[in-house]
Amino acid sequence: MFLFYILSRPATVRTSATSQSYPRRSILQKETRSVHELSIAASIVESVTESAAAYPRARVKEVRLRVGALASIVEDSLQFCWGLATEGSPLAGAALVIHMLPVIVHCDACGAETEIAGVQSFRCPKCGELTADLRQGRELEIESIELEEPDPASPDPVEERV
Repeated sequence: MFLFYILSRPATVRTSATSQSYPRRSILQKETRSVHELSIAASIVESVTESAAAYPRARVKEVRLRVGALASIVEDSLQFCWGLATEGSPLAGAALVIHMLPVIVHCDACGAETEIAGVQSFRCPKCGELTADLRQGRELEIESIELEEPDPASPDPVEERV
């Protein structure tokens, strides 16, 4: 009970020069920012924008990713950051579909390729031997980009401005 009180109590740090108090962050507090996922989302937006430039009148409707369990990506955080990264870009409104892939290892001892239950133990589920031959699980790939062609009867927005 006492330990819980200390960890949950708001703490402040007082500076002697200004006599102001600033809240001190506990290492146990959950970090709400997704800096890692935001930089990944921005890189995906950049790559997809470059690829979609070959189809100037098309609109990006959906981007599909393959993400391995060992890629250190939190799916919900990446979805949230996708909305931030696409805001005001040609990809605004495009959906992000994430296909999470399990870790698959190859065991030299028994020759099996199997999915491991968790990333805490790299043991073959069939024979129990240690294995480090990863066949799947580290991916972070753009699987596909779905484009939507505009209606041929609609005018080109570039031609309208001229």
